[in-house]
Amino acid sequence: GMLGCIDTLLTAVIADNLTRTRHDSDQELIGQGIANLVSGFMGGLPGAGATMGTVVNIQSGGRTPLAGVTRALILLMVVLFAAPLTQGIPMAVLAGIAFKVGVDILDWSFLKRAHRLSLKGAAIMYGVMFMTVFVDLIAAVGVGVFVANLLTIQRLSEIHSEEVKAITDADDAVDLTPRERELLRQGCGQVLLFYLSGPMIFGVSQAISRQHQAVASCQALVVDLSDVPMLGVSATLSLENAIREALDRGKQVWIVGAKGRIRQRLENLHLPLPPERFVDSREVALAEAVAQLGLPLEASPLV
Repeated sequence: GMLGCIDTLLTAVIADNLTRTRHDSDQELIGQGIANLVSGFMGGLPGAGATMGTVVNIQSGGRTPLAGVTRALILLMVVLFAAPLTQGIPMAVLAGIAFKVGVDILDWSFLKRAHRLSLKGAAIMYGVMFMTVFVDLIAAVGVGVFVANLLTIQRLSEIHSEEVKAITDADDAVDLTPRERELLRQGCGQVLLFYLSGPMIFGVSQAISRQHQAVASCQALVVDLSDVPMLGVSATLSLENAIREALDRGKQVWIVGAKGRIRQRLENLHLPLPPERFVDSREVALAEAVAQLGLPLEASPLV
């Protein structure tokens, strides 16, 4: 069943590339499942999308489902009535046709420049090709998807790790309002703004652990989650460690912009924080932090 699904979706992707269209994977697999059920009831063997037949059909001008139905009906006629006429065709001829179609399936222009786009991607592609020939298709696809997902997660983690910043002044690349910059200046390095943005997946937990070491040099910690749409379990635990470490050292902690599931997840951790320490505005949190530390809070200049 898995091999049939992979083969059908592979055929659909190749057909999309040849015809510049987009297939419906659900429709393809449901149709294949119904066909295999009917075939089983009638004593037939299960089948899947035929890549070579599809390519030949497209190269012959077929673009609609009627082309596939026509091909199936012709094969049915050959099996039922025309077998004596086709049994004399040499196997060498059929092998030559299959080889020619197989060569035409390959995207030679992409193979020539695959290494220029991504060495890792090219290595995965050639590895999958090698395993398909010498092992089997299911193992090749499984290994290829697994390795590709690992590389994607690694790259996403690197990108999101750059969005974890510990700020004690207004010279960082975070987009702060003039009032927020002024409040950080008034904090005299005693107020730490811990800014996170983007989905916090498990790969970002190390970046959070590295940055929360800056807590030791401050007296107040403001954790800004306003630009975080998703907080993973590992990132949540790393964030919890940073908050608890700050509280254990007697620091004051505020959490900004935690809403919906993120707020619920933090509350489920039972952090020793009163509800008023969960605020919606970064400016409010910074102002309260400066005031809580007893630092002189200058009024915002009138414009």
